Amino acid sequence: MEELLEILGSMHPDVDFEICDTLMDDNILDSYDMVELVSEIRDTFDVKIPMEEIIPENFNSAEAIYDLIESLENEA
Repeated sequence: MEELLEILGSMHPDVDFEICDTLMDDNILDSYDMVELVSEIRDTFDVKIPMEEIIPENFNSAEAIYDLIESLENEA
């Protein structure tokens, strides 16, 4: 989780990703951020996020993103 928080923090240092649960709902993460985030997740965690998993529910909070990463790691 710490690595994910570092990635998110480098994108938006002004956001408290440990408590924010409206990243997509409040447009904190935009489409450019999503491209960068998915790429960083692939490189850091060695998981590929399928297009069908790129939905607001999976990216509204750091916890949701981390849960997605863990579920994809377990599938591998």
